[in-house]
Amino acid sequence: MKPKRSSPFLDPAARTLAGARQPAEDKPRSATERFGFLLMPEFSMLSFASMLEPLRMANRVSKKSLYDWQLFSPDNGVVRPSNGIEFSPTRKLENSTDIDTLIVVAGINPLKHSNGELHAWLRGLARRGVRLGATSTGAMILARARLLNGYKSTIHWENLDGFREQYPNIQASAELFECDRDRLTCSGGTAGLDLMMHLISLHHGKALAHSVAEQCIHPQIRLAHDLQRMALPVRLSIDHPKLVAAVSHMETHLEDPLSCTTLAELAGLSQRQFERLFQERLGATPARFYKRMRLERATALLEQTPMSIFQVGIACGFASAAHFSSSYQQLFGHSPSAVRLRLRTG
Repeated sequence: MKPKRSSPFLDPAARTLAGARQPAEDKPRSATERFGFLLMPEFSMLSFASMLEPLRMANRVSKKSLYDWQLFSPDNGVVRPSNGIEFSPTRKLENSTDIDTLIVVAGINPLKHSNGELHAWLRGLARRGVRLGATSTGAMILARARLLNGYKSTIHWENLDGFREQYPNIQASAELFECDRDRLTCSGGTAGLDLMMHLISLHHGKALAHSVAEQCIHPQIRLAHDLQRMALPVRLSIDHPKLVAAVSHMETHLEDPLSCTTLAELAGLSQRQFERLFQERLGATPARFYKRMRLERATALLEQTPMSIFQVGIACGFASAAHFSSSYQQLFGHSPSAVRLRLRTG
C-alpha cells in the first residue's frame, strides 16, 4: 500500500500547530518583516505593484532591510495577471514557515482557482499567527476560507454589494482599506499605496512613510475612510445639487425603491422640475434612470454571488422573478439566466 502523499498546502508546521491558534503580532517578529504575496490567476497588476513597491522603496530610502517578500501561486506554478505577463513564484506553498504577513492578490474571477486545499493552507497560516491580508477581490478568497468572519473588511466598490449579500457575517465597508486586528484588506488599485504607507508609518514612523510617498509621487496619503469612488457630480458630470441629492437617495435605496414623488420631495423639487432635470442632465426619465441603477446592481449580484435569480430580483427591488426578468431582458437584450449560463460556460 502506497503511503498517502501529503498536500503541498499543509506544511509540517501547520499540521503540528493545527489546534493552537496563536495571536498575530502587531509588530514584525524580527528586524526584517517578511511578506508573502499569493498571486491568484488574473490578479490585478496595479493592485500588486501598489502594495509591493512601497516595501522596496522603504528599504531603499532607509538604507535598511526593513522588508523582505516572497511570491506564491496556488499551484506552485507560473501565474499570469489580467494583463498576461508571466510571474514565477519564488517559494512553494509548503515553504512558508517564516513569513509574518501574507497578502492575497486577486482580480478577475477570484474564486475560479480557489479550492479547499488552498483554504486549508490559509487557515494553517492563521493558526500560526501569520497576519493575513488581501487586496481587490482577494477578500473573497479569505471570506470563502472563513477567515474574515467577525472582522471589518473592505473590497473593490464594484464587488461590495455582492460581497455583503454573500457574507453577512463579515462587517464589509466601503473604506479604502481596513486594519482589524490580524487582518488587512484593501479595496485595490492605488489604495494599496495608502495601506502600505499606513503600515510603514506605524512601524517605522511618519517621516519614512512620507519619504516613500514622495518617491511614489503620491503627494497625499489618503486615510482609510477616504472615498473609493469619484464623487457623484464628477462621476455623472452633473453639478445641480438637488439632482445630485436625488441620485444619492436612489443609490441608497436600491433594494427598497422610493417613488419618484418621494424622491422629488426629498430633493426639494416639484414633480415637473424633477422630470425636467433628469431628462436634460441625464437623458432619461427618473424612473428609467432608477431602474437602470437597480438592474446594474443585479448584474453584479448575478456575476458575483450564488444567489438565485429570484433572490437577486428581490435584492434589487423587484416584487417578482417575472417582473425582474422581463425588465432585465428589455434593458440588456438578454435574460438573467443567460448571464448565469455565460458564467458556467466560461
